[in-house]
Amino acid sequence: MINARHLHTASVLSNGKVLVTGGAHGGIISLNSAQLYDPSTSTWAATSNMKNGRYSHTASVLSNGKVLITGGFTVLSSLNSTELYDPLTGTWTTTSSMNNARESHTASVLSNGKVLVTGGVGYDKFAFDLNTAELYDPSTGTWAITSSMNNARHLHTASVLSNGKVLVTGGVSNIGPLNSSELYDPSTGTWTTTSSMLIGRRSHTASVLSNGKVLVTGGWYGNGLSSAELYDPSTGTWATTSNMKNGRHSHTASVLSNGKVLVTGGPGLFETNSLNSTELYDPTTGTWATTSNMNNARRSHTASVLSNGKVLVTGGFDGFILHSAELY
Repeated sequence: MINARHLHTASVLSNGKVLVTGGAHGGIISLNSAQLYDPSTSTWAATSNMKNGRYSHTASVLSNGKVLITGGFTVLSSLNSTELYDPLTGTWTTTSSMNNARESHTASVLSNGKVLVTGGVGYDKFAFDLNTAELYDPSTGTWAITSSMNNARHLHTASVLSNGKVLVTGGVSNIGPLNSSELYDPSTGTWTTTSSMLIGRRSHTASVLSNGKVLVTGGWYGNGLSSAELYDPSTGTWATTSNMKNGRHSHTASVLSNGKVLVTGGPGLFETNSLNSTELYDPTTGTWATTSNMNNARRSHTASVLSNGKVLVTGGFDGFILHSAELY
């Protein structure tokens, strides 16, 4: 990449290019720069800068092809600002601000085209966890408050299920890593609790499989977890599946075109180093297999499934901030 970064975002655009935005560089310096990766030429090019530097933000590709950026962290403060990237012009425009400033939150594009933002961390002299949720309507460019979650949380996951509901799992609050899960129903705008995960975890991943189940991997609870579990929306229950070969958190998980899930990087069992190891989960057998190592160990990176089926991994951290990118 042109700039080294971690805690950034990477979005696959409708034209096949990948938009990388923001991130942290050199401690708590937040970047406003953005760049594009072109898979047809394997090259990077700078595009217009965001209005605000930010990291630990979200990026969502809308049905109109634009990318919505929300929140994040900059200069000891979380942000409520949001902005839109237009791939046709390569420019950014501000849109309405969220009702709550937040970072380490989630943003999910619903089947109706709206974007559901949940949880995160706010700041008012001190950090506090949020249970609030709000909806962005691309047709009006406005935000509306919706029902709050049952639990405040950040560093959690949010997955859009095949039935249109959103499954939120884990994260951390002032009581530590959470095992609780809850469902948001866009048709009613309400939350209901569902079965809890077997292990509390934060900085984990959640992947919707082709069979509709949700695979949760790793995370942190005192150390990097190797455990994985499956949520079945038809029964609302969790079941253990095989453990990964390595404990890890702040890693990535990508659903491949063959249905398998590729997990990459993250810190290991203890926080002393990042991992270059990768592994594949096969939903048909419920087992893990190691695959080739990455060229760089990394955590807090991104992984994007390209239209050609390859996976682009960018940036991250391994004692120093990385600008390298590689393809699986």
